[in-house]
Amino acid sequence: MTAREIFHEGALSLEQWQQVEALAGTLTPSQARWISGYFAGLDAGLSRAGVADSGGAMQDGPRATPTRSLTILYASETGNSRELAGQLAGALRERGLAPELFDVATYKVRRLKEEKDLLLIASTHGEGDPPQSAIPFFEYVEGQRAPRLEGVRFAVLALGDSSYEKYCEGGRRLDERFAALGATRLRDRVDCDIDYADPAAEWGANIVDLFASEAATTHVASTPARAAASPFAALPRHDKRNPFAATILENLRIVGRHSSKETRHIELDLAGSGLDYQPGDAIGIAAHNDPAVVQQILDATGLSGDAPLSLKGESATLADALAGRFEIMLAAPRFITQWATLSGAAELEHLAGEAGASERHAFLARHHVVDIIRKYPVAGVDADSLAAGLRPLQPRLYSIASSLAAAPDEAHITLSPVRYDLWDLPRTGVASGHLADRGEIGSQLPVYIQSNPHFRLPSDGVPIIMVGAGTGVAPYRAFLQEREARGVAGRSWLFFGERNFRSDFLYQTEWQAWLDDGTLTRMDVAFSRDSGPKAYVQHRMRERAADLYAWLEEGAHFYVCGDASAMAPDVHEALISIVESESGRGREAAEDYVRELQSSQRYQRDVY
Repeated sequence: MTAREIFHEGALSLEQWQQVEALAGTLTPSQARWISGYFAGLDAGLSRAGVADSGGAMQDGPRATPTRSLTILYASETGNSRELAGQLAGALRERGLAPELFDVATYKVRRLKEEKDLLLIASTHGEGDPPQSAIPFFEYVEGQRAPRLEGVRFAVLALGDSSYEKYCEGGRRLDERFAALGATRLRDRVDCDIDYADPAAEWGANIVDLFASEAATTHVASTPARAAASPFAALPRHDKRNPFAATILENLRIVGRHSSKETRHIELDLAGSGLDYQPGDAIGIAAHNDPAVVQQILDATGLSGDAPLSLKGESATLADALAGRFEIMLAAPRFITQWATLSGAAELEHLAGEAGASERHAFLARHHVVDIIRKYPVAGVDADSLAAGLRPLQPRLYSIASSLAAAPDEAHITLSPVRYDLWDLPRTGVASGHLADRGEIGSQLPVYIQSNPHFRLPSDGVPIIMVGAGTGVAPYRAFLQEREARGVAGRSWLFFGERNFRSDFLYQTEWQAWLDDGTLTRMDVAFSRDSGPKAYVQHRMRERAADLYAWLEEGAHFYVCGDASAMAPDVHEALISIVESESGRGREAAEDYVRELQSSQRYQRDVY
């Protein structure tokens, strides 16, 4: 049934139909799918409460009356935890339960003491940090103000990347803290690596069965939720599991010939995909490994590229699997474990064990997969044994550097290829190398859109302060394209940093044009390798402290995009210092001010 048929059959009033039609025109496909699931759950909740339908009749059959609240909280950096939380909520609703679903970034923490059953799905960002948007929640839960939680039951699903030393640290911290606050575990925590689908599904199924079983023992029948008719069901779906083959329209080097960096601007054609995005979103690229690295592994193992493999019921050759299915650059702990078993190497056996945990991270940083194979050769290894130690190749995410309002059916990327030497051999990043070295114009690239709801433009007219270094300037190009195309009046201030003015001033002519027409109000730049003392964006912020604080006091939103290890912490510290000095408050009050900016979504970060 189409949306218009729903109206004509009398399911909606004219006013309701007009509201639905207006909303539908603003939704992305992913938002449409989410709201479809939301209304399905709402329908089930109303049914259980005995609310009459549009015909005035009560829904048939007995309804479950939950005796305990059930809440799902997620802390997500790239969207995986958000997706899993939505799937879990849907599965629970299908069994007649009524969970509430919240991003911890918007969850009202004062509710914690009122909760009964909590399910937490938490990602880990970088070296053990919570997702950027979840930092205020973690600070509250781990702080002195957190309430005692006796009587609360909880379970944690932790997502992480085992190539990092503090694997699944975010979920571990929540699990331990909730237990310390007196809450009771429903299930032991489950830690998931980047191939999280199967263990997450098993965890979710166990949780759903537990709550469904408890509902059955209350002697009140529970009725599965009916799927609501959705006017959005026919929308095309391209996502991480079904990417769209985008054509490369442009691939330009955008730094001067004497630059010490290689920065590129790439334009992708999304025509016919149905993909939609907002400024601040990212594009996922399902890149392939370098054919040269594939051949190195085949040579090192003595295996034929034609050797057959069975991957979850699908047949493939080893060469094809190494090219597009497995991560063959960075090694993970599972590869050490597998290769220790195959080779019998004492050093690898030590690194694979608990006693070698502190040394394992450093070893993995110095050895790729092929380096381990060469250092500890195994005679007669077969394709299945090699594949057993490899992780699935994950898409790489890049901030989108364009607005659909300015460049319809396109997505632009700004990237600097990752290049370095290891064991006297040149190495290149998987996706950045694919794009820079093999991304010919006219070739196709599997892509999807990754929503980033925590890096969004504010309402029209609200001032914005944007801080970015290098390719971290990409989303700000999208911000200003959007504002220019929509004719939005609102002050904007960009702090931009790079190495050299003459060779590395990315998108210089565009910033200048926006300054000339007023789309960009102010711009401060820092070029660290030009003559004179080294200067970075945080230095320019401190030099403009009075004005920056005045903008914040007038309601400006503050954005940071770029390097997570150095730039972002330095900018954060500079922001606290500016608030402290300009407000005349002490350090603690300045930190509270910045925390309030974060919790109110006025301080947003997209760092990597």
